[in-house]
Amino acid sequence: MPRPPRSNPKTIHRSLELRKESTLAERKLWAQLRNDQLGVTFRRQHAIGRYITDFCAPGKKLVIELDGSQHLKQEKHDRERTAYLRSLGYNVIRFWNNDVTKNMEAVILVIPHALEDDS
Repeated sequence: MPRPPRSNPKTIHRSLELRKESTLAERKLWAQLRNDQLGVTFRRQHAIGRYITDFCAPGKKLVIELDGSQHLKQEKHDRERTAYLRSLGYNVIRFWNNDVTKNMEAVILVIPHALEDDS
């Protein structure tokens, strides 16, 4: 698999800002992912090339994206982003913010299966 190009300083700076501006859904999911609770190290607001992922387990090549209503208007961008990440060997899974805030148990059950699917 190709290595992602280095993220530029502007993208890295933006990822640091986004960590301070986390949504409720991001904070709730991070509470479940941090400190290797699923046996895997996740990073939040992790830059990969020109994109910033919500959550990434680099060692397992898994990206988790949380989508709010704004994603209904940017489907093309999301498809391009997912295609780019997949071209680098990442498995990308998406959850609606509402699923995270109202049905965390189901979300947490999906993630280990995605971790097993790594190639």
